[in-house]
Amino acid sequence: MNHLPLILLCLFAFFFQKKRFFNNTDFKATPISTGIIIDVRSDAEFYSGHIENSLNIPLVVLSSKLGYLKDKDQVIITCCASAARSAVAQKLLSSKGYTNLVNGGGWSHLESKLI
Repeated sequence: MNHLPLILLCLFAFFFQKKRFFNNTDFKATPISTGIIIDVRSDAEFYSGHIENSLNIPLVVLSSKLGYLKDKDQVIITCCASAARSAVAQKLLSSKGYTNLVNGGGWSHLESKLI
């Protein structure tokens, strides 16, 4: 019984984070050909490995680079190293009026879902 609060906290954390780790989006069915993948990691992280044809716009400069994303209705899949920055990028883009957004999570995990 002494561990009940810890167990409850762990269960709460699991259910709160499960979408982040168990994303069931079918990326093969997502019309990527009409949209883009934006990798929001730093330049150095991007050049150490990335998804082919993805666009690197680091999160720290994303708001100043929105001119590259003219069509606010195109499919935009954000990715990063672990899904944290891509979630922030998704929220930022949503607040700027972009409507068809998907948090792809970590780039290597996303890449494996695209193959």
